[in-house]
Amino acid sequence: MRTICCLALIACGGATTAPSAPSEGRDLGNGVGVYTSSAATFRTNAFWIEGPDGVVLIDTMFTPSQGIAALEAAEAATGRRVTHAVVLHANPDKFNGTPALQARGVEVVTSAQVAALIPDVFALRTRWFGERYAPDWPSETPAPTSFGDATRELNLAGLRLRAHVLERGVSEAHVVLEWEGNVFAGDLLANGHHGWLEIGATDQWLQRLDEIGAMNPQRVHPGRGASAGPELVDTQRAYLRRIMEIVASHEPRLPVPEGALDAIAREVRDAFPNHGHPVFLRVGLPAEYRRQARALTATE
Repeated sequence: MRTICCLALIACGGATTAPSAPSEGRDLGNGVGVYTSSAATFRTNAFWIEGPDGVVLIDTMFTPSQGIAALEAAEAATGRRVTHAVVLHANPDKFNGTPALQARGVEVVTSAQVAALIPDVFALRTRWFGERYAPDWPSETPAPTSFGDATRELNLAGLRLRAHVLERGVSEAHVVLEWEGNVFAGDLLANGHHGWLEIGATDQWLQRLDEIGAMNPQRVHPGRGASAGPELVDTQRAYLRRIMEIVASHEPRLPVPEGALDAIAREVRDAFPNHGHPVFLRVGLPAEYRRQARALTATE
């Protein structure tokens, strides 16, 4: 119940209703653009790549209406139709727009691993968020088409995209998309925002960052915040390591001592005073604390 209450606070973001706020679409140049969702839907990025035969949208937004808004922003910027979309991992800000886009004739794809996770994640998130965002919430479980369970090349809209199938990090499975020096990493990267640490897999998340770095990107595109150069991978790595260090300094143990998580949260906010979405820490820090506590217990 505590987790659900925390997520309810995240959902409302201090508002009493779930607004359908208009958001922002921007052309980033070289065939890439971005649509950024409203504050009520966590300032999530959906990127697009313009190809000779259409446009590929990367992630589908938290609500159907913003999924369509991202599509329309991409089509207005490029003058081409969005023909395909790729879901990068199993969280609703990545997959909830899938049915609305499919109804517009868009082929939405993801890995077999991410596709398998979506039904359970969607059911859980619907309990957390569905009533608050209704009627702007999918009426059916989003179901992207699987492109398979291994890293492969995708030929979409006349583009040759490399879809890397990666393991645990922010979610239990990820797709990272690579195209002509651009790497689209979803929530494995955030620029100026706190990370989503819900599953407590920071150690594996660091491995995912090493894998992204090995792609030698020229430009990286995060789930939240501005696109940047490859230095953003190092910034994300430093962020996670600092979170781990702060938690470790409190010598985590179970059951969690009263007040321990509040003290850790204050230290993290002090360490990153300008980061957006500090509310994410309400779910992420308990997960990281318990991960470290279990690891310490296992070594005793």
